[in-house]
Amino acid sequence: MTPKTFKIKNFGCQMNVYDGERMSELLAARGMSATAEADDADLVVLNTCHIREKAAEKAYSDVGRLRREDGSKPLIALAGCVAQAEGAEAQRRSPMIDIVVGPQAYHRLPEMVDAAVGGNRPVDTDMPTISKFEAFPARRKANPSAFLTIQEGCDKFCTYCVVPYTRGAEVSRPWDAIVAEARSLVDAGACEIVLLGQNVNAWSDGKHGLADLIRALAGIDGLERIRYTTSHPADMSDDLIAVHGEVDKLMPYLHLPVQSGSDHILKAMNRSHSTETYLRIMDKMRAARPDIALSGDFIVGFPGETEADFQATLNIVDEVGYAAAYSFKYSARPGTPAATMEKQIPTEIMEDRLARLHERIEAHQLAFNAGKVGQNTQILIERMGRHAGQMIGRSPWLQSVHVATDAGPGDIIDATLVAAGPRSMTGAILQKVAA
Repeated sequence: MTPKTFKIKNFGCQMNVYDGERMSELLAARGMSATAEADDADLVVLNTCHIREKAAEKAYSDVGRLRREDGSKPLIALAGCVAQAEGAEAQRRSPMIDIVVGPQAYHRLPEMVDAAVGGNRPVDTDMPTISKFEAFPARRKANPSAFLTIQEGCDKFCTYCVVPYTRGAEVSRPWDAIVAEARSLVDAGACEIVLLGQNVNAWSDGKHGLADLIRALAGIDGLERIRYTTSHPADMSDDLIAVHGEVDKLMPYLHLPVQSGSDHILKAMNRSHSTETYLRIMDKMRAARPDIALSGDFIVGFPGETEADFQATLNIVDEVGYAAAYSFKYSARPGTPAATMEKQIPTEIMEDRLARLHERIEAHQLAFNAGKVGQNTQILIERMGRHAGQMIGRSPWLQSVHVATDAGPGDIIDATLVAAGPRSMTGAILQKVAA
């Protein structure tokens, strides 16, 4: 029986959220309706992430939980990076999986659903060019802050990372297609657009770079804010740095992963930057936009990491003074060079280092937030808070701000930041300035 309802469960990165939205639009265009819960869906799509250890095992556990008390199950599609990595093996390991579709082939999901209804078990993990975007319907509904993928894949081949194998080589979407989708997102209700890519600042159409694209998008009426993530230091051009000081709509926030403060570890990771070149970029960013909030990623416990290497990571955290940062224990991924390196770090050492790094990062986050107390700024309202009359929005520096207001999602309000915690702030409304 052809499915009438569907549920898409997204795991992992923001690009998976974007992919999930596009799959939802494809299925809705076929006349299907989204459900809030998997139990109510005829089709469940598990849009998986493969960046961490045991990701595949988690995916199979998620599949198993879809079996219902009466022994029935929905049609199940395994999508995303676990699907790409596992391929047909996924169906051999779990007969419950009806469809396997990789992140470069999910535009074919509706036809694969038809094939599965007909009794087949389709698998598509091809990695064609980025032409899949041409198959999607126009954006008709968007959140106040909307994702827009402009680049996919990675050519950097960090020794710990599976992305080049699950997402393919770096490919950029065409300029006209990006601008058209941005306009449709604004027409559909977005007032902020977050440009996405595995290495988003590698975007290029041969004539223009990301800075040129940002300048063009800033000319769209109704688009109030622009962000982009995730960037690689190797592609942080002087022009892209300069645009942060030129375009008011580009928010004062940069997420630029460094991964380690040790040059020895960076070399082992096959990161193309050193601590010196990374810090030079940070200095240039602050010169271009003095109020910028800087964010980063860190991996602790990479093979061969000594206590001195870890101390170097703490040192770079202190030197940059991150407004936000994300840190993880090293996770060995099958097929990556790091997985077979000598001097793998024991789990208990990684856990100790991660806890110490978290403590240091949180101190800097609190200091950054505290430094904004008393400042008047604009808050983009995104959703309701837990308490009556409370809404939650985002500051230009991507802080989550709780504020008592009758403004609704998509409104931009003037507010004063009046209190700070390490993960959020409290604002006091001045007046609504845009909608």
